[in-house]
Amino acid sequence: MPFFLQRASHWLALVAGVIAGVALVALLGVTIADVATRYLSRVTGGAIALSVSGSVELVSYLMLMSLLAAMAANVEKSQVVVEAFTHGLSPAVKTRVHGVYLLGFAVLGWVLFSGLLDSASAATRHGEVTQDLRLPMGPIFAFAAGLSLLLGVRALIHALLGALFGVEAGDAEEKSIKSEAHHGK
Repeated sequence: MPFFLQRASHWLALVAGVIAGVALVALLGVTIADVATRYLSRVTGGAIALSVSGSVELVSYLMLMSLLAAMAANVEKSQVVVEAFTHGLSPAVKTRVHGVYLLGFAVLGWVLFSGLLDSASAATRHGEVTQDLRLPMGPIFAFAAGLSLLLGVRALIHALLGALFGVEAGDAEEKSIKSEAHHGK
């Protein structure tokens, strides 16, 4: 069971990492294009007046997606158990305490998921669109809800690995990679 959970978490982390990377690159692209076109307009005295429509809107939604995906991709590395509370405990107990701590992230992911899913449903029912680009809000909220669910699922997986099986996040990845290399030969 721990091996299956490790593999599932590994693949979910890869998906979330790719989403975070694509969203971040798109965010940077929009920002660079907006700054470059504004600068070009200023340098030419307004003769060339290009602009990126809805750049603030695009950046804000891309930032939302990149942050949610990055949190989902790295949830098991996100918090070191506070040394002040666990300095006298054995590494096995620290791992289990960290697993229990990750249950909080699983709950956070679920709360975000349910709230964003409700927002997506309401936005779709009422035909809400973004202010500048007039993009439908329902799919934006639904995608953010999916990323929040991904955060919750990965946090729950690592909470189970830590609290029940005593498997540390780094150990899980190393064993998973070594096992994959061994099975691949």
